[in-house]
Amino acid sequence: STPLYSSAASDVYKRQTQIVHSGRNKKWTGQAVNVPVYHASTIIFDTVAELQNGIKNFQKKIPFYGRRGTPTHFAFRDAMVELEGGHDCLVYPSGLAAINTALLSFLDSGDHLLMVDTVYGPTRALCNTVLKRMGIETSYYDPMVGKDIKSLIKKNTKVIFTESPGSVTMEVQDIPAISKVAREQGIIHMLDNTYGNLINFNPYDHGVDISIQAATKYIVGHSDAMLGTVSSTEKYWQRLQDNSSYMGQTAAPDDINLAMRGIRTINTRIKQHQESALKVANWLKSCPEVDLVLHPAFTDCPGHKIWKRDFNGSNGLFSFTLKTGNDEAVSAFLDNLKLFKMGYSWGGFESLVMSFYNLKKERKLALWDNYGPLIRLHIGLEDPGDLISDLEYGFKCFSKIK
Repeated sequence: STPLYSSAASDVYKRQTQIVHSGRNKKWTGQAVNVPVYHASTIIFDTVAELQNGIKNFQKKIPFYGRRGTPTHFAFRDAMVELEGGHDCLVYPSGLAAINTALLSFLDSGDHLLMVDTVYGPTRALCNTVLKRMGIETSYYDPMVGKDIKSLIKKNTKVIFTESPGSVTMEVQDIPAISKVAREQGIIHMLDNTYGNLINFNPYDHGVDISIQAATKYIVGHSDAMLGTVSSTEKYWQRLQDNSSYMGQTAAPDDINLAMRGIRTINTRIKQHQESALKVANWLKSCPEVDLVLHPAFTDCPGHKIWKRDFNGSNGLFSFTLKTGNDEAVSAFLDNLKLFKMGYSWGGFESLVMSFYNLKKERKLALWDNYGPLIRLHIGLEDPGDLISDLEYGFKCFSKIK
């Protein structure tokens, strides 16, 4: 990971210390512990010389216009680069906005995009609608393809997009192998690193060119703000920055302030999410109603060995499939849970449950015809024993109908 240096250049701090002190340059914070929340649209200048200097340096971390950033934005961007790596980082109003802007910044009409088949659903929707209308071709590939992705590359392939573990079904991709192929072929490698957050996976240590996160999830961590980030290597920074500006992408300082707050506790929270999720996942493995538990830390999860090699740990997100069960039985299971609430997103302090009934229709390559209903869980910060009791009661209601 990118080290955070103290005033004594020889000192390199450990991760937990980095997390506490990242982005806390006195240039942004002044005498305060936390950077102030700057609400600003217009930035005023007292002289023509000051205005001209602002125009000349508007892409640097100098206040020029609210959409270009304030010290609140600049401090968060610094923190992200210190913790995730990359040349610099930009912020967006949501994770999806970050994904869309990254793709639209580097794809032109006539280009070809290689998109992992297990990608986040709204990203797939963008490929199948907006990118298609723009004349950009998308091919979906098996998440376990690894270095063999080379055989799928066309003359006009511009971007390889990865997401690891895969959305919902948790396959772990061989990011270094794909990065190596992309680098050899002169293709941009983008990664949705939301699962990896700032703790579990460092994209730039594994050859990624552009890293994207839905900071809404673990970075904010409290289900009270929407935010996205995109960082990149220096090679791709200028185009990313220019196109993001042209598309008017920015984020509100209040949301960024909540993300900065979330960063300070992310290491502690991820550890607890991981510990509790593993307890619940192991209990589910013993349940007679459950067929598969899809968790990267389990040896039967596709790509487990890659996960063990490349990742620092897991978090609270995983899925499981049922051996059988119709819609009525699954609804009885979901409706009778008290602690698990149904809802989209994940990464907050609360536990969530969401069922995907038609996953096989959403995938082009991965076949799920032989499995029963799939349910995704996010394990929050509640007592895991209470969560297990909640699921146990849900299964009792399920079994009465199935």
